[in-house]
Amino acid sequence: MSGTSLDGIDAALIRSDGQSVFERGSALTQPYDLAFRERLRGLLGGSGPVAEVECELTERHAAAVEALLSTAGLSRDAVSLVGFHGQTILHAPDKRRTWQIGDGPLLARLLGISVVNDFRTADVAAGGEGAPLVPVYQQALAHALAKPLAVLNIGGVSNVTWIGAEAGQLLACDCGPGNALLDDWMRLRAGQPFDDGGRAAATGDVDVDMLAGAMAHPYFTRKPPKSLDRDAFQPEGLEALSLEDGAASLVAFTVEAIRAVVPLLPTAPRRWLVTGGGRKNPAIMAALTAALSAPVGPVETVGWDGDAMEAEAFAFLAARALAELPLTFPGTTGVSAPQTGGRLHQA
Repeated sequence: MSGTSLDGIDAALIRSDGQSVFERGSALTQPYDLAFRERLRGLLGGSGPVAEVECELTERHAAAVEALLSTAGLSRDAVSLVGFHGQTILHAPDKRRTWQIGDGPLLARLLGISVVNDFRTADVAAGGEGAPLVPVYQQALAHALAKPLAVLNIGGVSNVTWIGAEAGQLLACDCGPGNALLDDWMRLRAGQPFDDGGRAAATGDVDVDMLAGAMAHPYFTRKPPKSLDRDAFQPEGLEALSLEDGAASLVAFTVEAIRAVVPLLPTAPRRWLVTGGGRKNPAIMAALTAALSAPVGPVETVGWDGDAMEAEAFAFLAARALAELPLTFPGTTGVSAPQTGGRLHQA
């Protein structure tokens, strides 16, 4: 299961040995109520009542697993392992720090199922960026697809996995902002959690000066692999814009940051598959289609579930951790050698 988003909990079932995906099962999403979302937001940066919120977060994840098993008609005995990412509240790999809250031992006790958590720490300690973690799962899913292929996740930040035609060719990085800036903008200016249907962005005009200033950030010329914190960008001039122009400009920023990655990839992708909440924003998808010189479509076009992708990935990573297989690679996080990770908590 995944708790990487401030929006809620995604949980999913897969059957895997950590190398192949034999079956993808039921999945669900449990949104956070506004009060809890704001409590989580208050922890960003590593401050606030961490222990108290961490306990509640873990209990909510236990409830999500119970709900998923009920939906699937399964007992706890049918599940051998839970992958528990928790919630990132601080990610500063340049300072060798990453912090995901979520009590693995407590979750194992609540469920009576063994749990793997703490997926990023070992990579960061070994000199890696600690993100992104999903590429090795996406590579397993894409084994039969034409390559080179780009899998683009637009969550709080956007990140891309480039999968080459030769075995083992894998490169990944965070591109730039995803939905985080746009969601924050809509929350502050309109009291809405996100730009529903991309309507605000679709009726606004892009402020070219704000966009140019935002794209001048040195991050965009760094070679992959590289990663970001969700609050890494604070575009100047945004506060002077109308609701609609601000939304349009932030969509343009997200898309331009993605386009800036293309020259840094080994070869241009033949296709872009989009996952994450951003694929549901028509303004983002239309702008991507116009900006990229290859077909763009949601991951559902190849039979994947974009809502369950991260939850499935952490189940897969838990299986890899149990088998002592690497989770991260020089091409995905910049770590010097393939790195295993995760911490096992027995039921």
